[in-house]
Amino acid sequence: MNSPSPGFQVDHDDNSPLYKQLARKLAQDVRDGRYQADQALPSERMLSEQLDVSRVTARKAIDQLVDQGLVVRRRGSGNYIAPRIEQPLSTLSSFSEQLQQRGYTPRSQWLRRDTMLADADEQLSLGLSPGARIARLERLRFADDIVMAYEVSVIPAAVLPRPELVAASLYAHLSRSGHLPVRALQHIRAMNADLELATRLEVPEGRAVLFITRVGYLESGQPVELTHSYCRSDHYDFVAELRRQA
Repeated sequence: MNSPSPGFQVDHDDNSPLYKQLARKLAQDVRDGRYQADQALPSERMLSEQLDVSRVTARKAIDQLVDQGLVVRRRGSGNYIAPRIEQPLSTLSSFSEQLQQRGYTPRSQWLRRDTMLADADEQLSLGLSPGARIARLERLRFADDIVMAYEVSVIPAAVLPRPELVAASLYAHLSRSGHLPVRALQHIRAMNADLELATRLEVPEGRAVLFITRVGYLESGQPVELTHSYCRSDHYDFVAELRRQA
């Protein structure tokens, strides 16, 4: 178990409470890589002894990190650094694949799996005719039992006539039927979570989240997937490599 970086000193020019100063120090230790995802944070007692602060101060500092999404509490086990996903924008992969590559256990909680008429936006995105039917799949995505995202996926019903048969991975299901997307266009922007979304993501109302719209295409160029993802910004980083043209 790592210990916090040395040298924590009370900043007497800072009017904020001591526990907030300590929380900022611990958050910086996380960002500096002194703690890794899923690593246990020192206990309140250890922090108070190592940094010469009261246990009440240590407890309130940890509470701050939990509120910020940097730390998660596991009942009967302790406090752990929250998972964080670094997703390259140059690779098309599923949520399950991303987590498994990083050693996490992916899980979905299904909220909806049924078919219905496509609305105007879905018709436009998927190249469907008026009156066409689509499969709609809504779910919460988890990494090691920590909610990471809320997703709404729309697939033409001709491709996915029985959405209730989709199990853990939508992409694995599409691959078995020969309809796995080979390329996609993604748009990413920030938005503030309303009460309903915040409740689903287990974040405070108004918290900034990443809203991602992806349209996936088959080799033929046919659009086959429209997915809206609402990702917790405290758990996701998107990375792009840029090159200057010669």
